[in-house]
Amino acid sequence: MKGSHPVGQLTDLDPAGRVAVAAFRGDGRELCPAPLRDLCALCARHGRRPLACHGAGCPCLGGDEACFARLIELAAGGEQEEALMLAMLLVRADLAPLAVALAQQAALALRRGPAAPSGTIH
Repeated sequence: MKGSHPVGQLTDLDPAGRVAVAAFRGDGRELCPAPLRDLCALCARHGRRPLACHGAGCPCLGGDEACFARLIELAAGGEQEEALMLAMLLVRADLAPLAVALAQQAALALRRGPAAPSGTIH
């Protein structure tokens, strides 16, 4: 399947990238920050083609997964044009700016660490 060919290992990613790929795969998504869940949903609903993921326990990093993790990394670093180009590989072009905005928010949330349960003050 397109996008599923291994391009690396999960260990190649930083911790935030591993969390992002786990969410992209659907593993523990309900525990992830809302912007990351929203970005995953956007990719699933409006992907340019069906996006491919490896299984939850697989140590491989597929092409689509690597693109997703890199999108978040670039958006976090303020590299808007590069992030936009990657977003256009994942979702329809008209939704790519939204994907970049969600990726920025997701990156910020991932940097803050685990979300507190509802009703809890940090």
